[in-house]
Amino acid sequence: MLLFDILNLIGGLCLFLFGMSIMGQALERRAGNGLKKILSKLTDSKFAGLLTGLGITAIIQSSSATTVMVVGFVNSGLMTLKQSIYVIMGANIGTTVTAWILSLAGISSNNTFIQLLKPSSFTPVFALVGLVFYLFSKRDKRKDTGMILLGFATLMFGMATMSASVAGLKDIPEFQQLFVTFTNPILGVLAGTILTAIIQSSSASVGILQALSMTGKVSYGAAIPIIMGQNIGTCITALISSVGTNKNAKRAAFIHLSFNVIGTTFLLSVFYLIKILFAPAFLNMAASMLGIAIAHSVFNILCVILLFPLGGLLEKLVCHLIPGGEKFDKKVELDERLLTTPSFALGQCFNLIKVMGNSTKEAVKQSIKVIEEYNDEAANKIRECEEKNDYYEDLIASFLIKLSARKISENSSGTVAEYLKILGDFERISDHCLNVLDAAEEMKRKELSFSNVAKESLKYLTSATEEIMDLTMDALESQNIRLAYKVEPLEQVIDILKEQLRTEHVLRLQQGKCSIDVSFIWSD
Repeated sequence: MLLFDILNLIGGLCLFLFGMSIMGQALERRAGNGLKKILSKLTDSKFAGLLTGLGITAIIQSSSATTVMVVGFVNSGLMTLKQSIYVIMGANIGTTVTAWILSLAGISSNNTFIQLLKPSSFTPVFALVGLVFYLFSKRDKRKDTGMILLGFATLMFGMATMSASVAGLKDIPEFQQLFVTFTNPILGVLAGTILTAIIQSSSASVGILQALSMTGKVSYGAAIPIIMGQNIGTCITALISSVGTNKNAKRAAFIHLSFNVIGTTFLLSVFYLIKILFAPAFLNMAASMLGIAIAHSVFNILCVILLFPLGGLLEKLVCHLIPGGEKFDKKVELDERLLTTPSFALGQCFNLIKVMGNSTKEAVKQSIKVIEEYNDEAANKIRECEEKNDYYEDLIASFLIKLSARKISENSSGTVAEYLKILGDFERISDHCLNVLDAAEEMKRKELSFSNVAKESLKYLTSATEEIMDLTMDALESQNIRLAYKVEPLEQVIDILKEQLRTEHVLRLQQGKCSIDVSFIWSD
C-alpha cells in the first residue's frame, strides 16, 4: 500500500500545483490590467503601498507574481525603489490568504452550516460551473472566470488527494523521524527554503505542509521553521525575473530577499531562545491546517511590524549590495508585457520621455557653460546626455511602433504620434548641444574667444534658452496647460533676440571688432 500512497501523494501534488498555476494565470488575466493600474497609483504613501501589495496578492494568490510585477515596474521607471519596498511587504502578508482558504479542508463538525464551508461541499459546484463557462462561453472574461473556478476545484481536489494519501505515511518510522529532524530550526528553514525555491511558490509549499499535517506527525516545533524557510525560498522567482534588468530593478528583487532573510533571522533567533529557555508544550503538539495558516500569517505580520519602520535602511542596504547607478545604465527597458494594456504602456513611455527631457535640459545647461568657458566636465556631461538620448529615442520609438501595430483606440494612436514627435524634438535639441560643444572645442583648439560685448549679448539669449527649457519640462512633467501656453511667447522672444544678436554681430564684423574665424562659429 505504501507505493500507492506515494503515487497518490505525487499525483495529488501535481494536481495541486497545476490547479494553483491555472487559477493564478486566469486571475491575473481577469483582473491584471486593473490591478497593474492600482499598483502604479496607490503607492504614494508607505501604508498605501503596504495595503496595495496585500490586496493585490490576496486577489491573485501569488506574492511571486506581485513581486515580479514590481520588479518590472521599477525597471521601466513606473515605480520608485522606495515605493516597491512597502508593496513587497504587503505582498508577504497577502500571500497568507491561500493557507487560510486551504485550512477550510481541515474543518470537522456535524453542524450543517460549518460543513458548507468545507471545500469538499462546494468544489464540485465550482468545477461544474467553471467547465460550463470555459467550454460554452465565447467571451474571454467568462472563459477566464471558468478557468479560475476550474483551477480552484483542481487544487482543492489535489489537496484532498494529498491529505488522503499521507494518512498511510503516519505509521512509517522514517516519516516520523523526518519531522523529528526538522525540529532543528536550521534544518527546518533549509528544508522550507529548498522546497519553495524548487516549486517557486510559498503558497503551494505551505499547502503541501498543511497536507502533511493531516498525518498528525508534524509538530509546531517542526512546522514553524519550515514556514520561515518558505518565505526565503519564494524570493527565487523575483531574483530570476530581475536578470537583465537595470540596477534599481535588481535592488527591488534583493529587497524581497533581504526583507525575508532579515525577518527570518531575527524571528528564528527569538524562536530558538524561547524553545531553549521556556520549552513551550505547544511546540510538541501536532500542527493542524488552521494552526499552520495562523503561524504563516503571524510570522509575516511580525516581519512587517519589525521592518516597516526600517524601509529606508533596507533601501540603503540593497544600494550598498548593488552599488552604482549614477552613471547611465543601458539596461533600462520598457516592459513589453504591458503592450496588452495601451494606457499603461503609454504611461511607462511617458515616464521615460520625462527622463529623456531632463537629460536634454541638462545638455542645454552644460552647452551654455562650455560656450562661456570651456571645461572637460561639462563636455563629458554633454556627450553622456547625447548617448542617453540616442538610446532612449531608439528604445521608446521601437516600443511605440510595436504598440501602434496593435489594435488601440484613436486616442491612444494620437498619443503615440505625439510622443514620437516629442522624441524627435528632444533628440534634435541634444544634437544642437553637441554642435555647440564642437564649436567650443574648436575655439579652445584655435585659442579664439568672443569679445566682451558679444559675451554680454549672448548671456541674454542663453538665459532665455535655459528658462524656456525649464518651463517646457515643468509643463510636461506636471501636464499643466497654463505653463505650456507660456512657452510659445518666450520662443518668439528668443527669435527676436537671435535676430538682434545676428545684426549686432554683422555690425561688429564691419567695424573690424570681430575676426572671421570667430564670426563663423558665432553664426553657427
